[in-house]
Amino acid sequence: MQRPIYLDNHSTTAVDPRVAEAMWPYFTQEYGNAGSVTHAYGGRAREALEAARGRLAAALGARPGELVFTSGATESNNLALRGIPPRRGGSSRHLVSVATEHHGVLDPLERLRRAGHEVTLLSVHPQGHPACGQVDLEQLEQALRPETDVVSVMLANNEIGVIQPLARIAEVCRRREVLLHCDATQAVGKMPVDVRELGVDLLSFSAHKLYGPKGIGVLYVRERSPRIRLTPQIDGGGQERGLRSGTVPVPLVVGLATALDLCLAELPGEAVRLGLLRDRLLARLQSRLPELRVNGPELESPDRPNPGRLPHNLNVCFPAVEGETLMLQTPEVAVSSGSACSASSPEPSHVLRGIGIPDEAIRRSLRFGLGRFTTEADVDAAADALAASVERLRGMLG
Repeated sequence: MQRPIYLDNHSTTAVDPRVAEAMWPYFTQEYGNAGSVTHAYGGRAREALEAARGRLAAALGARPGELVFTSGATESNNLALRGIPPRRGGSSRHLVSVATEHHGVLDPLERLRRAGHEVTLLSVHPQGHPACGQVDLEQLEQALRPETDVVSVMLANNEIGVIQPLARIAEVCRRREVLLHCDATQAVGKMPVDVRELGVDLLSFSAHKLYGPKGIGVLYVRERSPRIRLTPQIDGGGQERGLRSGTVPVPLVVGLATALDLCLAELPGEAVRLGLLRDRLLARLQSRLPELRVNGPELESPDRPNPGRLPHNLNVCFPAVEGETLMLQTPEVAVSSGSACSASSPEPSHVLRGIGIPDEAIRRSLRFGLGRFTTEADVDAAADALAASVERLRGMLG
């Protein structure tokens, strides 16, 4: 049986064979515990771990000691948001984020709100606005208070691909002496990410979004004065300088470093290739379904550059057919209606709601995530299959 065409690379990516090859010796030969410093097995594991940490730091413009390994971006987000103590020694906290964030940020914030802390969620510019999906910097400035501990803004959105003006957000936070956290899960490996240039204090991401293994992520914690002191969320053996106890999975760390190395080496050409594939997918869909509409920021073109959207992202509203029904009727294409972490929720996408799209249109929308292994033949076949399903369903509806 032929496998479905995979166009859901926002939710996860396949492990690149080159990454799997780099990881394999640390499962089978150099399998020591990096914390076992009394023998050669542990020593070699420690060397591999710290070499990978150094490569990751160089790729991000960070220092090796600023990287903490976690199980993934969700854990990193929790450590950052829940681990920051109240500002100026108070008992209550104020945190600011964005209504269109991933639930890996929104849910920890909701837990904090239920515990008695205050959370402000900013709106974003609506569909049709030149800065659709981006935060209004004046609104951010007005939301900050003397007791605000941290602002959390994702770099690239997982549903509409919008890229936030993070360096400008960092300037606002720096002026007000507020920490800035960034969930960069969808951005790292897909666009240049330099923590110094962005000006962030904390940054989270996962390996499985960039052709690395599941189960490993990073929290970057800027070395600065005064020091950013985090309260650990997991207690145990004191690994990762006491910030994240638990045996560090050396094979996964090696895989993460290799995956990011490959992404950065291939980034310029791959971004162009994926942008062209994305445009090809849209054009082929619209040739059969001219009423189809794009959700989120406008797509760039040679005469209309738009650095505000990821090149491999496409989110569209189909005419007269619900997205869930369309997916069921087109099993030969693996696509999604939004975040994989919200797939079990009956509620329409909070991201599309956040840019002002009506619920009826949201239910008719699908998200496409193109990736390293996507081909022109995949795009053409997927567009034709989906268009045929829409035409068949519309015929059944009369």
